[in-house]
Amino acid sequence: MPDTDTADQVSADDWAAAMGEQASTEAKAQPADIFQPLGEGAKAAAMQDFDMILDIPVQMTVELGRTKISIRNLLQLAHGSVVELDALAGEPMDVLVNGTLIAQGEVVVVNDKFGIRLTDIITPGERMRKLNR
Repeated sequence: MPDTDTADQVSADDWAAAMGEQASTEAKAQPADIFQPLGEGAKAAAMQDFDMILDIPVQMTVELGRTKISIRNLLQLAHGSVVELDALAGEPMDVLVNGTLIAQGEVVVVNDKFGIRLTDIITPGERMRKLNR
């Protein structure tokens, strides 16, 4: 039967050697490259992905104002009827894209067509604050 002190000494030496190897490996270890750096190729690929969505159509709406009326009053509307809106004359109009307010503006007439001149762009941060109210 082997000497117990010798067996303990060998295993302690082996343990010390293993710990030394682990320490040297940890010192040489580099963090894993989970995210690739944005080089020219990655930027070009991101722009190509962005270009893919540029032709997707969205619904843009310019809202003059709103009102609530009863069905009875709605059915009484005829040619020449006037419906009062909650917006005041000269007040900026809302510009919505897919139902989300993105800007405000004023009416302009260009070549006998109505248009809107944007006077205020709603930033994404402002949109988020309005959602949190």
